[in-house]
Amino acid sequence: MAYQALYRKWRPDEFEEVKGQEHIVKTLKNQIVADRVGHAYLFCGTRGTGKTTVAKLFAKAVNCEHPIDGSPCNQCAACKAIQAQSSMNVIEIDAASNNGVENIREIRDNVQYSPTEGKYKVYIIDEVHMLSIGAFNALLKTLEEPPSYVIFILATTEAHKIPVTILSRCQRYDFKRISIDTISSRLEELMQREQIPVEAKALRYVAKAADGSMRDALSLLDQCIAFHLGETLTYEHVLDVLGAVDMEVLSKLYHRIAEQDVSGMLSHIEELVMDGREMGQLVNDFTWYLRNLLLVRESPDLQDVLEVSKEQLEELKREAESCDSETLMRYIRICSDLSNKLRYSSQKRIDVELAFVKLCKPQMESDFTSLKERLRQLEEKVEELKTQGIQVETVSAATVESREQENSEPTYDLKEELKKRLEPAELQDLKDLLGRLPEVEQWLQRNGSMVVQGAFQKCKIALGENGKLLKLVFPRDSIWKESMERSSAKEDLAMAFSQVCGKQVEFDIVMVPKGKEKNIEYADIRKLVTMDIEEQ
Repeated sequence: MAYQALYRKWRPDEFEEVKGQEHIVKTLKNQIVADRVGHAYLFCGTRGTGKTTVAKLFAKAVNCEHPIDGSPCNQCAACKAIQAQSSMNVIEIDAASNNGVENIREIRDNVQYSPTEGKYKVYIIDEVHMLSIGAFNALLKTLEEPPSYVIFILATTEAHKIPVTILSRCQRYDFKRISIDTISSRLEELMQREQIPVEAKALRYVAKAADGSMRDALSLLDQCIAFHLGETLTYEHVLDVLGAVDMEVLSKLYHRIAEQDVSGMLSHIEELVMDGREMGQLVNDFTWYLRNLLLVRESPDLQDVLEVSKEQLEELKREAESCDSETLMRYIRICSDLSNKLRYSSQKRIDVELAFVKLCKPQMESDFTSLKERLRQLEEKVEELKTQGIQVETVSAATVESREQENSEPTYDLKEELKKRLEPAELQDLKDLLGRLPEVEQWLQRNGSMVVQGAFQKCKIALGENGKLLKLVFPRDSIWKESMERSSAKEDLAMAFSQVCGKQVEFDIVMVPKGKEKNIEYADIRKLVTMDIEEQ
């Protein structure tokens, strides 16, 4: 006999085998026992939570010749026919591929014929939200007043897309995500039946990765068993197959970031990449790790919410003692944004590395949370210096600004220097181009990579040389120059200039040599946008 996937082989045959949806099972069984069966049901919930399975069990139960406490007996002719999918009384329809008016009209024409055997004709319409408006309208009248022997069961993952007129005619049942404990318990039971040796820790991680879906859990477990066929399925095997990351690895990554060790953090990511870890999974796992740290810091007695072992909880508590809640929230915000971006990214590793560098360096951001993080780091540094007996001078912000202006004041008049170097027409063209730089930035935000967006915001725009109109100037310690020199990044910026300005703009990418910061060659000319230059 051909191999059957675990989720198909072990699909429940009776209500008692349905896990995690006891509130729905009990209600349906009571209706059958009391002979109070409705004519239209709506089953809502995420994938793999048992909507179609319960619909088929309900269809068997209402047609069963000898139901046992509301459950099908699985022995009578009606139960066996439905189990073998040969019964004419149960009609399954996939609304994703049969969503037209003609498909619903066919149902409407067939419901007038009573079942040849059994009590009810049951129509199970899966993914019902995919029906067209016309199909919903065609279904409406039949759903409102069907013959006494017809039951409609509508299943959907997106109940908000179903018209209110349909919703009001159905009994609605919301299927919950199945808990990790329930899934892991079911997996353990099935592995005993399959006589496959497996670690409990491995099953628990599979249950966690399934995200509340029993079907996903069985599919993932099937995949892990196939890869390590004939061996005991261990926790490490599961991590290898799923490309997941262990908590110890996440803790090490967190410490690298918290210590602002960019080199160590990038080396750690390199190790994970070489081990075959998937970048999207890494970001998701790290986000959950940060979330657990935050919850433990705010309330240590949260083991049920965290879904971690006692050993892991103790480790999280130790880690949380050195954490700052606002910093963790900043990390989570950046990782959540990154996770959304990775869905459509073709350069996942680059995006992950840049985002994690941003985690290490709050000075790369200007939002309030990042400023508070930078201030906290400065305060810690001051305290550290004081404990070493080093005197620390404190000055006001006005004094710092005054000193910066004194030290950064160039030794030339930019306006006069540019008037010497450029013809009036060239100068006006340059001002026009610089005036469109905000539009270039907007174009990059819509169409460019995160690398180009960040680099264009951090660089200075200086007057070009050797036939180039502009040059992008980066300080010596900038991480952006090397990234911008990649051909794809330069092409993105060239395309932005071309689309916004309607012409090709030649530019160079340079780094300021030591001691040359104040030279005219590296002066930021964006101020020309507001500078009033008189033509000679």
